This record gives sequence, C-alpha cells and structure tokens, in this order.
Amino acid sequence: MTERLVDRPGLSTPGEDAAWEALRERVMIVLRPIGAPMSIGFFGLAAATFVTAGLQLGWVDEAEGKKVALVLVTFAFLAQLVAGLFSFLGRDGVAATAMLTLALTWLVVGSVLWTSKPGATSDVLGLFLLFAGAAMALVAATAALSKLVPALVFAVASLRFVLTGVYELSSHHGWEDAAGVVGVVLFALAMYAAWAAALEDALGQTVLPFGRRGKGKIAIRGSLLEQVKDSPTEPGVRTQL
Repeated sequence: MTERLVDRPGLSTPGEDAAWEALRERVMIVLRPIGAPMSIGFFGLAAATFVTAGLQLGWVDEAEGKKVALVLVTFAFLAQLVAGLFSFLGRDGVAATAMLTLALTWLVVGSVLWTSKPGATSDVLGLFLLFAGAAMALVAATAALSKLVPALVFAVASLRFVLTGVYELSSHHGWEDAAGVVGVVLFALAMYAAWAAALEDALGQTVLPFGRRGKGKIAIRGSLLEQVKDSPTEPGVRTQL
C-alpha cells in the first residue's frame, strides 16, 4: 500500500513552494501488510509464566529447573522475539517494546536457571527482575492509552517480575508462592489476550473485548486515511528517530 506525501511544511517563497509541489508528486511511502504478531507473543508469555509458576508452586520438582529453562529459551523467548520484531514492522512501538522486553527477560531467567543449582536464588537476578518489573509497568501505562487488555497483561507481568525479584533477593518462600499465584493469573490473562488477538486477525473485527480506544480503535475501525495520515512523521520516514 502506498501513500503520497500530503504534509506541507511552512514554505515562504514561491520557489520553495514549487519545489515542494514537485517533490510531493514523486515521493511515496510504501506500507507492507503483515500478519498480526500479538497472538504468538501472548502465547509465548503464557507458556513462560505457566511453567515458571509450576516450578515456584512445587508442581514441578526443583531438579527439573533446567527443563523449565529450556522452555523459556526455546519457546517463550523465540515466540516473543518474533512478535516484537514484527510489531516494529507493524509500526506499533509499544507492543514491540513490551514483547522484546518480555522476550529478553525470559532469556535471562532461563539462562540463570540453566546455570544455577536447583532451588538456588540469585541477588543479581533479583535486581534484574525489579528492573524488568519497573520497565513493564511503564509499558503497561503507555499501552493503556490504546489497548486496555494488553495493558492489563503487561501490568500483571510487571507485578509477577517484582514479586519474583523480591523472592530472589530475600529467599523467603512466601514471596515465591505469591509470584507463582500471580503467574497463574498472568497465564490465564495471556491466553485470553492471545485468543482475542488471533480472532481479531482472522475475522478483521473485534470478537472478544480487547479494550481498544484512541489509536487502538482507529486501527480496527478507522478509515485508511485516519490510519496512515501520520506516517510521514513516523520512525523510518522522518529524518531522525
């Protein structure tokens, strides 16, 4: 899909005016349609939080920590990495930031699990998870401006990381249990969000409530002009990020 540049800067002379008119007829912005990547990203999050919750709540033996790490690295990290990269291509920087932050967090958690003794805690991992929780809280607040359901998922992921971080720093199992319970809640929310996003992509309309508003609602219900009118000032088109 292409869009001709329609923005007109504040040009003051007839020569500049004529130059802009000539340029406007020659420059085009090309937009490439892609499949919506959010559903695979949410499925990746659901898998990661579910198996980790199983380890934290004692459903999985501590000796199987390396197997949990494999799930985090081989499925969750890759699924959310793909979702994040394609979200950038789909011009959704907030979703891309969230998915890539989650992907890299699970990569770190999986790597630490793989190299640690069963049941061991890590102060370094605890500090990192506090950072990840803060980052996801900021992303959740931003996502709430356009899509409430993803924002809720990101907010619960933030809480989950903070609780796990506190456990890693304190080694008190009450924090671990709390993180596991929140992890199960996050699993249910992520599965819902994944299905809602998949149905929306398949049918071209919202079936399950997704909490779209503002730009999020325009993305589904807005006209073509409403959706592309800001593209001349988006990253990759404008001269600087």
